[in-house]
Amino acid sequence: MAAALHDRPPVLDATSDAPPLFDGTTRLYVSYVCPYAQRVWITRNYKGLHDKIKLVPIDLSNRPAWYKEKVYPQNKVPSLEHDNKVIGESLDLIKYVDSHFDGPSLSPEDPAKKEFAEELLAYTDKLVPTVYGAFKGADPVKETGDVFDYIENALHKFEDGPFFLGQFSLVDIAYAPFIERFQIVLSGIWNSDITAGRPKLAAWIEELNKIEAYKPTKANPDEVLTHIRKLASKQ
Repeated sequence: MAAALHDRPPVLDATSDAPPLFDGTTRLYVSYVCPYAQRVWITRNYKGLHDKIKLVPIDLSNRPAWYKEKVYPQNKVPSLEHDNKVIGESLDLIKYVDSHFDGPSLSPEDPAKKEFAEELLAYTDKLVPTVYGAFKGADPVKETGDVFDYIENALHKFEDGPFFLGQFSLVDIAYAPFIERFQIVLSGIWNSDITAGRPKLAAWIEELNKIEAYKPTKANPDEVLTHIRKLASKQ
């Protein structure tokens, strides 16, 4: 049976048998709670590859031994089994899926947009640890303000659409899982609206939520809040 866009296969854990590895099937190993894996999941969906790239969810809290031993020695997600090899790292993978598979391109052709895309992708390496670190600080709302101001300013760069490069691209995919979680956490724990005074960010989130490829990948807000409350030692 063909896979549907909204299908969520059962999660594999330490008790689960390994799939028939390296049998010619392209498999994307993910966790439903991992924002890094979500990036590649969105890319796969947007390019219409749900029949060509099989989703294999892993339980990160009870990982099957075969995953590290036979699939991906780094023992993390995401990873992609394709052409008898396994590759990882989410930013590398979204570029790989975009360039190696059919479907609508998620990369700009305009040189200025290409340059800005690389700048924005590089900034995620600062964005993520800064915000997660702030969740353990004394004033997360204040400590994350500059990050969301940077995003708001970046969204003003191109005016030919609501996304970072105007049209939906790998940059939006790279940011989406994290902005999603940051909005949940800052609203749910600290009663702060990250879109207040940031109209471009508000419009970006609104448009993102209309994208069918993104909708089935969204995190469970309760699970996100539970995780961050533990991280921040909040009761």
